[in-house]
Amino acid sequence: MQTEMTTPDLARDLARGYTLPADWYTDPAVARLERERIFARSWQYVGRSSQVREPGDFFASRAGHIPIAVVRDEEGVLRAHVNVCRHRGHEVVSGEGNRKTLQCPYHAWTYGLDGCLRNAPRADREPDFPWEELTLVPLRVEAWGPLVFVNPDVDAPPLAEVLGDLPGIVAESGVDIDALEFHEHRDWTLDVNWKVALENYLECYHCPVAHPGFSALIDVDVDSYDYTTQPFTSSQRAPVRAAALNGTGKAVAYDPHGEVHEAQYHLIWPNLTINIDPGRANMSVDVWIPDGAESMAGFSEQFFAPDVPSDLRAEMMAFAQQVGNEDDSLVESVQRGLRSGMVRQGRLLLGSEHLIHHFQGLVFQALSK
Repeated sequence: MQTEMTTPDLARDLARGYTLPADWYTDPAVARLERERIFARSWQYVGRSSQVREPGDFFASRAGHIPIAVVRDEEGVLRAHVNVCRHRGHEVVSGEGNRKTLQCPYHAWTYGLDGCLRNAPRADREPDFPWEELTLVPLRVEAWGPLVFVNPDVDAPPLAEVLGDLPGIVAESGVDIDALEFHEHRDWTLDVNWKVALENYLECYHCPVAHPGFSALIDVDVDSYDYTTQPFTSSQRAPVRAAALNGTGKAVAYDPHGEVHEAQYHLIWPNLTINIDPGRANMSVDVWIPDGAESMAGFSEQFFAPDVPSDLRAEMMAFAQQVGNEDDSLVESVQRGLRSGMVRQGRLLLGSEHLIHHFQGLVFQALSK
């Protein structure tokens, strides 16, 4: 990969707190390498366990740039396949539903739920047709609570190694993720590099300036807002402001009283963020999918405990959307600045931005192999 700096120089700069070079956020060659070395080798959230509860249930999704199909086979085994027909490359299934087989709509090549090719019209006219060689490409698949993850690397370590202590940290928030119910799915696009968007997510240094509503609810003061990292996850935790709980401060977007006593915001490498806001039991997830060097096509999903009132759900979702809208304008401006090429690198404040430092280190390690 061609960059403006040699790898040893960049490694030293990153260790000192300097950022990845600007062209790593704009260069199509970098984006192509990320597909190969990050998104083809990592665990990624693709959908919900509730979508594949019964034998024959399936859904189509993406793991980065790779179309995937998750199915529950006849024996109740959770499986994932590359959703690409072995004939001419058409996607085999779309949407979600329940089927006994997976049939490509292009030429009706038909696969079992196990991925084996069962039927290909006119194949009987072909001598020595290699049926056994033309299975759907298998993928690793595992679930954590309601969340289904897929890894294109069949030799990857188990999901639990990536999650580390995160399930326990989430449980400490007061949220039982197994008891949550899915509420809403929303697709979105953003004209920025995926790393720009995630790096904004990974710090609250900007919150007092850019997120007044968020900062009125969550204590973002430097001595209250906590950042921690594990090998493949990073976490932000913060208490609710006392003034927001007792009603003596600025007006807040929703009532923060409930079983969840702190805000938690987590990244699971490379592109899943998990958000837990204080108040009644809730969780949202965001998947940040690169779509070229300077754009994204991601999705968000919202979960609540069954007894959370509908008006409170609406207020909490509106709060999250407002913060997201504020972030969108920030990261779009950062992308324009990086695209200019006039500032080759930035300099992080490691006391407040060390989750970005950790994230950029993972990117550097992946692309330097």
